[in-house]
Amino acid sequence: MLIFRGLYSSDQKPVALTIGNFDGVHLGHQALLAQVKEAAHLRGLPSAVLVFEPHPREFFTPHQAPARLTSMREKLELFAALGMERVHVCRFNRQFAQMSAADFIYSLHEKLHVKFVLIGDDFRFGRARAGDFALMEKIGAQHGFVVQAMPSVLHDGVRISSTAVRAALADGDLRVAQSYLGRPYSISGRVVHGAGVGKGLGFPTANIQMKHNRPPLSGIFVVSVQGDDLPLLQGVASLGVRPTVSVDGKPVLEVHLFNFSSEIYNKHLRVNFLHKLRDEVKYPDLESLTQQIALDVNNAKQWFKQND
Repeated sequence: MLIFRGLYSSDQKPVALTIGNFDGVHLGHQALLAQVKEAAHLRGLPSAVLVFEPHPREFFTPHQAPARLTSMREKLELFAALGMERVHVCRFNRQFAQMSAADFIYSLHEKLHVKFVLIGDDFRFGRARAGDFALMEKIGAQHGFVVQAMPSVLHDGVRISSTAVRAALADGDLRVAQSYLGRPYSISGRVVHGAGVGKGLGFPTANIQMKHNRPPLSGIFVVSVQGDDLPLLQGVASLGVRPTVSVDGKPVLEVHLFNFSSEIYNKHLRVNFLHKLRDEVKYPDLESLTQQIALDVNNAKQWFKQND
């Protein structure tokens, strides 16, 4: 998969393109990607996706923007797994935000050489979100490329969206979140050194570096872990601010792996969230915390036995 920075291509070859933020790369996004791949195949074109970094809402209202479901690295990994041939990562900055809707469409034609564009039926673009499907279809017809809209994808009558996934995760309903994503929700990152609290309590943990400080879920979870040539591992994870041992309020993802003692610092791991055990609690002392961790480990192991 080729990755380009911005509205740029290293060749003049036309592409079939879809556009969006793709946060979570849920089943609605996957349907969009599958359809643009099919259109590309029928036309003998490379399939391409255009994404924005950061999310426009993070640029305009950073303190009110929703929690991210996926980092850019995670999006790129998912795009590659879904068979996309090209990804254009467009930096969303003040200059880009001021681009008119018409100029954005002209850029698709002049810089990316689009011959086919597929967008969601609610996609808006350009300065003040003035652009919509009708405008892109009109200008596309003038410049010789086809524009199509993709209807919403529903699950049990609910429109699948990044917002719906976030709501399920915030509620601790990982089963619903998985039904929207088509896979367990996951967070990936590199294993970094922590404070060693878990090890001191008899439950060593892998601390996963997170790119964003506002994860969409929190609590204690049954997880599986994969990555960097490791077998699929089972464990229990804490994702939150660790109120018993920390006061800085910064979310931390710590994973205690079962029957595993190898050195994994600097490895890049994916943590799959399978079931929520409980919310975070502040305990009066480390002894109480240790007792609860032992119970969490036992409950997680029982969950795996029941869901083997």
